This record gives sequence, structure tokens and C-alpha cells, in this order.
Amino acid sequence: MNGNSKTHSPGSEGPVVFVLDDDASIRCALSNLLRSVGMRVETFASTAEFLQWPKPDCASCLVLDVRLQGSSGLDFQRQLAASNIRIPIIFITGHGDIEMSVKAMKAGAMDFLAKPFREQDLLDAVSAALQADVKRREVEQQLSGLHARYQTLTAREKEVMALAAKGLMNKQIAGQMNLSEITVKIHRAHAMKKMHAKSFADLVRMAETLGAEPA
Repeated sequence: MNGNSKTHSPGSEGPVVFVLDDDASIRCALSNLLRSVGMRVETFASTAEFLQWPKPDCASCLVLDVRLQGSSGLDFQRQLAASNIRIPIIFITGHGDIEMSVKAMKAGAMDFLAKPFREQDLLDAVSAALQADVKRREVEQQLSGLHARYQTLTAREKEVMALAAKGLMNKQIAGQMNLSEITVKIHRAHAMKKMHAKSFADLVRMAETLGAEPA
């Protein structure tokens, strides 16, 4: 970690903006700009520093220089993706061209700013990236909770849920599973309760999200 960024503990609250640039003056300027609007910032001089630093469990984004000593920002973008490190990236460069921009955006970059860029353009890009990461994390947390609740279902409750989601009526499900219609209704009610489904339509959406299939 260089001297331009005050070190925060990984448990600090609030979104964080990571700035990765091998030019100390750029790191300082970007850090000062982002901090001036109340953003939390961590700066790094190399990809190794960034990878070694323990990441906080919060929304974040990475402002990344395209050209780094010993590697390129585009290569690092691919490395992060291969390592399943999902973080919105805003590329900055003084040597940008259309081809580099297209490659970065196709690989999932949020934005690509050529120096010199307007300070407001960077602030807008960072704000959009942080908002996108907040939404991604919310969706992942919801999906994680959905999977956890699904695992509390019995095998028969899972099968009833899957068959019901395919549009089968209780009587049809009963015939297919060789159960009584009353038993099917009980399994379906238990599944709805355990999944916290507010309605049958809600349960169907959950089954579709989970990709639930009959055994």
C-alpha cells in the first residue's frame, strides 16, 4: 500500500473504491478527488498489492489503469474474471484507442475513460459502478437465501414444488407421485412455508429461479 491512501480495516462499513495505477501522482489525484465527495478509497501501485490486500465484504469498484508496469489492465481484468473476483471496473488510460475500449467493455468493464477526462465523468462512472455492485450483491444474497431455504425441503416437497411449477394440478401431481391429493396439498403447503412464498405464483417463480426439476 502506498502512502496516498489511509488504510481501512477489512471490516469497515460502506462502499469502497479501489484505485490501481503505477503512477503515484495519478493515485494521489484520484484519491483526493474521490475523497472530496466522501467516498472511501484504497490505492494500489501494482496488481500484486491489490490481490494481497484483504477485501472488505461490501460493495466496491476498481478504477484501473490500462497500462501497468509488467502487465496490462486488460490482462488483469481477465485474471480477475478467471479467479471469479467480480468487481465493476472503470478503465482509465492516456493511451486509449477504440480497439482497447471495445475489448474492455466486451469483457465486462463498466466504463473506459481516456485521459484527460472530466472529474465529473469519473465521479459519475464510479457512482454507477458502486450502484451496480450493490444491486449485484443484493441479488446474490437473495439467491443464496433461496438456495438455503430450498435445502430445508424434503425430497417429496421438492418434487411437488417442481411439478407444480410446471403447471400440473394437485390431482395430476398425486397421480404421478402415487400419492393422495391431500398429501400433495400438505407437501405443497409445507414447501410454501419453508420457502417463505407469499403465494403459489411466488413459489413458481422461486422454482424457476432455482431451476428445480422433478426427480
